Amino acid sequence: EGESRREKLRLKQEVGLISGVSLIAGTMIGSGIFMSPEWVLHHMGSPASSLLIWAACGVLATFGALSYAELGTVIKESGGEYIYILRIFGSFPAFLFAYTSVILVRPAGLAAVCLSFAEYAVAPFYPGCSSPQVVVKCAAAACILVLTIINCLNVRLATSIMNVFTAAKLLALLVIVVGGLALLAKGQTQSFQNAFQNTTAGIGTVGVAFYQGLWSYDGWNNLNYVTEELKKPEVTLPRAVMIAIPLVTCLYLMVNVSYFAAMTPSELLTSGAVAVTWGDKVLGRWAWLISLSVALSTFGSSNGTFFSGGRVCYIAAREGHMPDILSMAHVRCLTPSPALLFTSAMSLRFCLHPLWPCFLALFWKLICLLFFSTRATVPIIIPIIVLMAAVYLVLAPIIDQPQIEFLYIVLFIFSGVILYFPLVRFKCHPRFLQRVTLHLQLFLEVAPTARDAN
Repeated sequence: EGESRREKLRLKQEVGLISGVSLIAGTMIGSGIFMSPEWVLHHMGSPASSLLIWAACGVLATFGALSYAELGTVIKESGGEYIYILRIFGSFPAFLFAYTSVILVRPAGLAAVCLSFAEYAVAPFYPGCSSPQVVVKCAAAACILVLTIINCLNVRLATSIMNVFTAAKLLALLVIVVGGLALLAKGQTQSFQNAFQNTTAGIGTVGVAFYQGLWSYDGWNNLNYVTEELKKPEVTLPRAVMIAIPLVTCLYLMVNVSYFAAMTPSELLTSGAVAVTWGDKVLGRWAWLISLSVALSTFGSSNGTFFSGGRVCYIAAREGHMPDILSMAHVRCLTPSPALLFTSAMSLRFCLHPLWPCFLALFWKLICLLFFSTRATVPIIIPIIVLMAAVYLVLAPIIDQPQIEFLYIVLFIFSGVILYFPLVRFKCHPRFLQRVTLHLQLFLEVAPTARDAN
């Protein structure tokens, strides 16, 4: 009877096409499009070259997502890069990915987005001056705790919130687009005259500009982390990708055009918060709507990041690469609550000491693409282009501006060796851990889960 109950306990397939599009678009549209344009322009030097970077980032994200969509329809398991590395390369590299992702990449990324949310959420309470860092960090921590409660209670509740916030942020971007078109119609096109003037084209410079742009596109692979919770994943996954990413790319390009219509390049470079400056110039006394939109946008993005990030921890634990308690689900809510709570705890730690893990995340995407580019059934040129871009983005900053931090990243990845062999390979588990797991299981009301039938 116990085994029968175990086989029946699994996460529900609650994510349909609309929720899938919302998870991708809602995670991608965070704080980046409201802040990154300044930095892309700073590195590229001209409006036209900046727009080319934004378009190229969108194409690269689309190609990468198509490659991942095929992986997701072949390996119909949740976990994204983790499960693909596990099934293709084996246990050891998969453990290193889980170790770096669960301990560093995902929690740090979530903390970064929540801190962006907090900056905009508390700004109205401190007009004319910068917000105290203590208040910002407390607001970010509160955001993480609210997301934890929502995602632990109900998958449908989490996806519904994702849908609502995605609709809200799309509306906010449309306001900026329409405002920009109105300015262009009035003849404010000075930024587009000699649009390539002052363009810089160094290898390292373009690579850093790509990093700034890709931060705004981060989340294109999020649906692969919840494949087992998709309705008809072989259909939903590719369709959601082909709807969400081109939509976001077009919006990003039009929003950047709107920024250049409202501001000269020099004004944009000194704005500090591009969207807020745009609101002051175009909306006047309604400019507060932009700050509200950014806060809503970053909260929705945080929800998507948290939703998918907890699944990596859950799947890794189910495969024996994390403590057993993290592979269990709540017996009534059917959510991976222990994994979500652990992700929340890790993220709260990074709220105190923010860290941007883009380089490390890109490194693991490169590992997946190294295999996929040799076995793809989508047009082979697509994964090859993504692979070449990934190699360039990994190597260009190291070659152009070598820093000691890159060595720290490599050392951190391979520090997982110390844990892998005794705990995973030889399964040397202290006996008291079984007792701790049992008590936590009773306290959290969770039980082991079965894999999805897919």
